[in-house]
Amino acid sequence: MPENILIAIAWPYANAEIHVGNITGSHLPGDIAARYHRLKGNKVLMVSGTDSHGTPVVIAADKEGKPVEEVYKRYHDGFLELFKGFGITYDMFTTTHTETHFKVSQAIFLALLKNGFMFKQFSKQWYSPSAKKFLPDRYVEGTCYICNFEGARSDQCDNCGNVLEPEKLINPRAKTGDGALELRETEHFYLDLSKLEPDVKNFLKERAPHMRDTVLGESLGKIESEGLKSRSITRDLDWGIPVPVEEEGWETKKLYVWFEAVIGYLSAPIEWSQVTGEKDAWRDWWTNPAAKQFHFIGKDNIFFHTSQWPAELMGAGAQFAEIFAPSPQPSPAGEEVKLTLPYDVPANQFMNLEGKKISGSRNWAVWGRDALTRYDPDALRYYLTVNMPETKDSDWDWAEFVARNNNELVATWGNLANRVLAFCYKNWEGYVPDVDVNTLRPSDLNLLATIENGFNTVGAELEAVHLRAALGEAMKLATAVNVYLDVNAPWTALKTDKAAAALTVYTALKAIDSLKVMFAPFLPFTCERLHTFFGYETPLFGGQYTETVTDSLGEHTVLRYKGVDGLQWKPSELKPGQKLNQPGPLFKKLEIEVIDEERARLGK
Repeated sequence: MPENILIAIAWPYANAEIHVGNITGSHLPGDIAARYHRLKGNKVLMVSGTDSHGTPVVIAADKEGKPVEEVYKRYHDGFLELFKGFGITYDMFTTTHTETHFKVSQAIFLALLKNGFMFKQFSKQWYSPSAKKFLPDRYVEGTCYICNFEGARSDQCDNCGNVLEPEKLINPRAKTGDGALELRETEHFYLDLSKLEPDVKNFLKERAPHMRDTVLGESLGKIESEGLKSRSITRDLDWGIPVPVEEEGWETKKLYVWFEAVIGYLSAPIEWSQVTGEKDAWRDWWTNPAAKQFHFIGKDNIFFHTSQWPAELMGAGAQFAEIFAPSPQPSPAGEEVKLTLPYDVPANQFMNLEGKKISGSRNWAVWGRDALTRYDPDALRYYLTVNMPETKDSDWDWAEFVARNNNELVATWGNLANRVLAFCYKNWEGYVPDVDVNTLRPSDLNLLATIENGFNTVGAELEAVHLRAALGEAMKLATAVNVYLDVNAPWTALKTDKAAAALTVYTALKAIDSLKVMFAPFLPFTCERLHTFFGYETPLFGGQYTETVTDSLGEHTVLRYKGVDGLQWKPSELKPGQKLNQPGPLFKKLEIEVIDEERARLGK
């Protein structure tokens, strides 16, 4: 029976271009998982959007001297272009600056407040007398009091990953140069995580068998050693979502971005439902206990997605639906309509570049849109998958990129598909050999059985979100077909026994046709092209498109995906005598000079 699968991917900040570390960290693994589940016939909804609030985008706008909304929309448009280029098939890629997101976030806030999981408290925050305002966390930098990293923010250290207390920051300074800083008291709402700690621990223990050790260490491990501490969820800001309380002094405050951005995983499906005209469709993933939610993020966001976010959902409980959207179908007496909790949070580690940490400010990065101007998307997707930092940090190395492209993608898989199809197209007049399948030899049947079992082995790795292993299994099967061809050599047999050559070619084509489906989640562009070479008219995947949405905040553009119905994660049913289309190469061999050319671009 088809499953409801929500693929929720980290929301990129609207203050910088997206680089390969971001892509392999969350967007690409989420897309691979979504494509696999679509091929399986599951009901998939893949969502994310531009994180339009918070201080990063405000800082970017301040530097440019432009309105925040103008800056966030420019970055947002760039994200849409990149995701279309890489084939990241979002059903709804939106932004946090929408009427729907405002209302959903405020409803979560009010539900938590009503259920007794929030309180108000005065705390000290860094204040700039010269600017006459409290400075947001990211406006203040200093030395981390835990690891002594000199570039820590006042709320979090990116070096050691710890959440910080602003008043303990050593040698604080304003990034905007607003003179000397002083601590002043300000009142904020706090999420009482300590009350929800037992439920969060139980949630994590239930999911521990299928969660990564790295994720459990940063969530359950830390909770058991440190406990869950209350966290402020409002800020003194001009840009963002208003705090929904009618009290004097709160009109100048906004919901904290780390509280409201994750709510996008709920608001984006709701917006998708509104745009599609099925306003209650979001419930299939959000009030359905059988639905599975996968959250794809980087390691620096593990706490918010495995601890604070589940706490928000459990704390809001049935009150959210009562405040935001009462169910059209009354629930049975005494039964609450709870929000679905994440099933898995397969957070990746970081990708470095040529042995150094990626740095946008130093231009030590491989930028996604720029890379697409020189390389095909599947070549980039392949390297980003085989080098994906699933359990430890990885490193983008240009020499390895060229070697893997040429030795694996081109030589092992691309050459296999092209040489067999080209040989068949030429010698069987553009048709699959019209063999009697009952005459297939033991070696033919053994190969096909091995390939067919790949739908189980590759599928099992994909189910567990072991994407590197899944791609490795598929490549092993491609190697097995190459070995089979070397043994049976149809190009030689053609001269003396065309019937035997026909059996070999048919077997190899059927194997390649199956492998095409297994490779498709990773290499969608070339597998779709290969699909057409086989003469199929129904595509493997649907298409991407953009749409303009208008609400009370204005207009924003969303990226959408229109899918293809039907189960396709299954062995080939290639028929003897099927008409083929003219084949061609799938991948390009890269010259060795590319290595030095690309390394010369870095840091410039």
